[in-house]
Amino acid sequence: MRSAAGAGRDAPPAEAPPPRSLLRDSGFRRLFAAQTVSRWGDTFNVVALAVLVFDRSGSGAGVAGVVAAEIAPVLVAGPIAGLLVDRFPRVRVMVAADLWRMALALTLPFVDHRLAAIYLVAVGLSLGAVTFNPASQAVLPGLVPPERLVAANSALWSAAVVSQIALAPLAGLLVAAVGAGAAFVVNAATFLVSAVLLWRLPEPRDTAAVPTTPRRWTEQLREGLVALTARPLLRVLAGVQLLAALSAGATSALLVVLADEALGGGARSFGVLLAAIGVGAAAGPALLSRLTRDPGKAWLIAGPYALRGAVDLVLAAARSLPVAAGALTVYGVGTSTGAVTFTSLLQSRTAAGERGRVFAGFDVLWQTGRLVSLGLGGLAADAFGIRAVYALGGALLLVAAAVGGARLGPLLRPEA
Repeated sequence: MRSAAGAGRDAPPAEAPPPRSLLRDSGFRRLFAAQTVSRWGDTFNVVALAVLVFDRSGSGAGVAGVVAAEIAPVLVAGPIAGLLVDRFPRVRVMVAADLWRMALALTLPFVDHRLAAIYLVAVGLSLGAVTFNPASQAVLPGLVPPERLVAANSALWSAAVVSQIALAPLAGLLVAAVGAGAAFVVNAATFLVSAVLLWRLPEPRDTAAVPTTPRRWTEQLREGLVALTARPLLRVLAGVQLLAALSAGATSALLVVLADEALGGGARSFGVLLAAIGVGAAAGPALLSRLTRDPGKAWLIAGPYALRGAVDLVLAAARSLPVAAGALTVYGVGTSTGAVTFTSLLQSRTAAGERGRVFAGFDVLWQTGRLVSLGLGGLAADAFGIRAVYALGGALLLVAAAVGGARLGPLLRPEA
């Protein structure tokens, strides 16, 4: 499992080039531009879909149904999507996923009067994303050197978060002025732009997907399914991620309840809290890329979990909006730095030919924990109050930090 990323860790670290220098490389520049433009469309789509479904259904349950329609394909099709990513040229897989999603987004304005059709399109869009995302994560290590993975993932994450913060209000204005159909057309256009940008991206040599000795699909699928439990490093990472998902699913979804019941500000407080998370999430990767180039350090995985756990405990006791907003800014930093480090570590410690299945497997694990957490969190909030949900969520994250710190240290040593 050790890759070239582990080489030379004992050498004195050289000063890291600025993250923007990555854009001088045409391959990374194309991937960065494609994903960023696609994120712009995603922001318009999320806002328009939520507004449209709430208008058609007249209930929060209807909006929750869209979330379920987006998560279900990940659980069902994730392993198969990961296998596709490892078996076929990954750049072409991403282009195909973009064109698939473009076609579906263009159908939404014609079926937006039927709730069932909207759900079906949401499922189709999610199927495209569950294929595109692991392919993109698997391609990146072939575009940048190992010591730049943290900076590259930081740049991609920051662009996505900043896009969401900047464009969500604009998407709301567009939907209010013209209707949801215009936002869906914008989303389709961004998928087309992404596909055009990626079409000219050469397939990185280290991510050549077709094995030299082709094996049965079932054998490769089985290898992907057992990888998360058969290898010590992946097994520990899977365990801490599941604990984090069991916490974050409920605390993220029920933040609006905390804003209303515990802080007494309703929608206004909820908006402030979301903005605070966004500010922290945008700042986190920039701080991380200046702090380290090596994701193979236990504290970089365990630290963000501990930070987020402490914030949840603060939220469980918070009585004022400024305190909660300040804590959630820190939470955003922990979320983004943890995600970047986690992704970079998997990329550097996973063989090129299995990255698709590994990333898809972790996505399935995350979404499963998220669904369980949503169900149990709602029950706990009704039975014990919203503060109990955040106290429990904080405890789970602190356990994840403790397990990660204790178990990952030996596994991440250069000789491991």
